[in-house]
Amino acid sequence: MQSVAPIAKRNSEIWHDISSPPYVQVDMVTKSYNGATVLKDVSLSIYKGEFFSLLGRSGCGKTTLLRILAGFEKPTHGRILIDGLDVTNKPAHKRPVSMMFQSYALFPHMTVAQNIAFGLKQDGLEKAVIQDKVSEVLELVQLCGLEDRMPDQLSGGQKQRVALARSIAKRPKLLLLDEPLAALDKKLREQTQFELVNVQEKVGITFILVTHDQEESMTMSTRMAVLNDGKVCQVGVPHDIYEFPNSRFVAEFIGNVNLFDSVIVEQGPDYLVLESRDIDCPCHASHTGAIPVGAAVTLAIRPEKIMISTLKPAYPRNWTHGIIKEIAYLGDVSIYYVQLPSGKVVVSTLPNLLRLEDRNFKWDDEVYLFWRSENSIVLTS
Repeated sequence: MQSVAPIAKRNSEIWHDISSPPYVQVDMVTKSYNGATVLKDVSLSIYKGEFFSLLGRSGCGKTTLLRILAGFEKPTHGRILIDGLDVTNKPAHKRPVSMMFQSYALFPHMTVAQNIAFGLKQDGLEKAVIQDKVSEVLELVQLCGLEDRMPDQLSGGQKQRVALARSIAKRPKLLLLDEPLAALDKKLREQTQFELVNVQEKVGITFILVTHDQEESMTMSTRMAVLNDGKVCQVGVPHDIYEFPNSRFVAEFIGNVNLFDSVIVEQGPDYLVLESRDIDCPCHASHTGAIPVGAAVTLAIRPEKIMISTLKPAYPRNWTHGIIKEIAYLGDVSIYYVQLPSGKVVVSTLPNLLRLEDRNFKWDDEVYLFWRSENSIVLTS
């Protein structure tokens, strides 16, 4: 299958339209097992046609929430609404929901076509209708010609597409995906990410994905919710969560980041000045929030936002110096680990734009690190 970049869906931000009601509502859902609470008052609004991701570490509650949406679990408290209908107490088979499992759960004794047709037969559809629907989804996932094969005759990527075809054949209102790409190798997984987005855009079904893979979530999602310890930490589009995390946890969990314990020493109408024992000079941050002078905060700077030079910057802010201790060459980028006089190690990622025999910087070079004010993220929690 040819990769198709997800463009159209990214431009449709229905969640900004206050007149559009949520398609899926998770309303103050709490789930406890034997006194242990795994979900704590979780509320989410997901809109029709979204590719929404639940992202978090193992044990954060994301899979439990997916099972509650599917009807495999009941919440201890709270409600689940789909297209305006309260389905909290409806069993799984009576919900307009399909689920695609990590293991694919294909029937080994059935052909590709029979696997796809299984749910349609359970619904009592006529044979001709079933054949039409099977043919339609086979073409959609580009498996035409493989309908008579058995699951053990398929590659991992082909099995994944059969599972997807079976899930969307009934045209559910909601498709839940539980780590659907985990069994694929890295290259196939990256290719399949765009294929899933392309299929989702064509069928228009609302997708909710559970994953611990940040790159996977960032690539496919219209929006994502970051969960930790059973709570929603932040909801937003991938760009906003990466560039504007609302807490130290989110900043650390999404991508790589350099963190500096700091103190606010000056507050302006649209900027803050911070001091940190790890940084040689005051740091200027573009910031519109009101944080009082003297407040302890965390300064966060992404590695790709930090530049390196052997020359001392002429301006009196947003720089520090150190010694290069490690260099990792990854082809398209090089990662530099710079130890500051305080002992803290700062990571800077620079693109390799030219084919140079010699690197610009070498081990044990003394260098200066600098960054722009708008790339300084100030975190209060």
